[in-house]
Amino acid sequence: MSLYQKLQQRAEEGRPVRVALIGAGKFGAMYLAQVPRTPGVHVVAIADLSPVAARANLQRVGWKAERAQAASMEQALAQGSTWITDDWQSLMSEDAIDIIIECTGNPIAAVTHILAAFEHGKHVVNVTVEADAFCGPLLARRAAEARVVYSLAFGDQPALICDLVDWARTCGFPVVAAGRGHKWLPHFSESTPETVWENYGLTPEQAARGGLNPKMFNSFLDGSKPSIESAAVANATGLTVPSDGLLYPPASIKDIPYVTRPVSEGGVLERKGMVEVVSSLEADGRVIDYDIRMGVWVTVEGETEYIRNCFEEYNAHTDPSGRYFTLYKRWHLIGLEVGMSVASVALRGESTGVALSWQADVVATAKRDLQAGEMLDGEGGYTVWGKLLPAERSLELGGLPLGLAHGVKLVRPVRKGQSLCWEDVAMDVSTPAYILRREMESMYSMVPSS
Repeated sequence: MSLYQKLQQRAEEGRPVRVALIGAGKFGAMYLAQVPRTPGVHVVAIADLSPVAARANLQRVGWKAERAQAASMEQALAQGSTWITDDWQSLMSEDAIDIIIECTGNPIAAVTHILAAFEHGKHVVNVTVEADAFCGPLLARRAAEARVVYSLAFGDQPALICDLVDWARTCGFPVVAAGRGHKWLPHFSESTPETVWENYGLTPEQAARGGLNPKMFNSFLDGSKPSIESAAVANATGLTVPSDGLLYPPASIKDIPYVTRPVSEGGVLERKGMVEVVSSLEADGRVIDYDIRMGVWVTVEGETEYIRNCFEEYNAHTDPSGRYFTLYKRWHLIGLEVGMSVASVALRGESTGVALSWQADVVATAKRDLQAGEMLDGEGGYTVWGKLLPAERSLELGGLPLGLAHGVKLVRPVRKGQSLCWEDVAMDVSTPAYILRREMESMYSMVPSS
């Protein structure tokens, strides 16, 4: 039975999947826009630091005012309506809620929310992939111990890439490479919230209309988000990552199977079985026709002559040798697709992507020369960007994960382009996020290299 049929059945039986959302910003609002059109799902409560802003977003996406007028959790459950609060902890204690959607975008807060959900026996769909990037493997272990499901969010590119990788492996194809697209030039790593819109390709007016956060969107442009999402994919699929950061090879869609081959065969990969991000711009800034900027892809190998002949007979999208085939989805719809995760987790008990090992890390790297006493402002800000590295190398460096590089004071100067380490900063060691990360480091540092 399809997920949609299962949702219809739950609606007919009066047993909707009961959801609570933490964080009603842009991503959360996109999910909420689809809820009235989805059978068998009841958003019981929304927790946001600003209930006024949450209500404004509900109005923006077309919710009727009476739909969110519940004065309490109990009233929302009784009426099938939605309660809006600034108290996220109240969501955890309600037994009727099945799934927590963590959608704050704040990785330190997200870890606290996720662990609390596990403690109360609730499944989690984690939109805040920044948290997954620095401690996802241990979050997955905690979920398994609590006998709940922890999942990346469908609609975000990591879950879509994981879906393509799963398709390939289930069909018997070796995965040569997988990843997403991006608009990239090397100097974008220095971008700040002041320069983001021109480089990103939006006007300030378009950004204001969409309620877009310049710091968040700058995290896409400066390479932080592509690194974060690539780390999540690597940890969920076991694919490896480049030894010194993403390469961003420029390519049109027709050229993806050409560039995502090993160097020994004319491509850019150090080896088969890696994550990578394909740029929609040539090195000189020219826009590539028919790009994959907003999409995802997987390149697989036809290992036998028979399979390669099938590629040819069915006009499959291969490299010139006919050996490597790329399947792609050119667009992703962000929060509009999160319902797939909610349904999969609630109705099948299956994640739409979850960390299985620690393959990759994202290390905070200086955008400019930084001085002792400066405060780091985290992902998408003015001080650091995120560089994708193998987890083993990050451990050797004592690398400072980007997700913990916010509101932290430098204790010694750091040169532009240098990756930061724990000794460079004065950390708050009391947060669950810091404690979990250090526990994960200890756990993996004791595992002998293969």
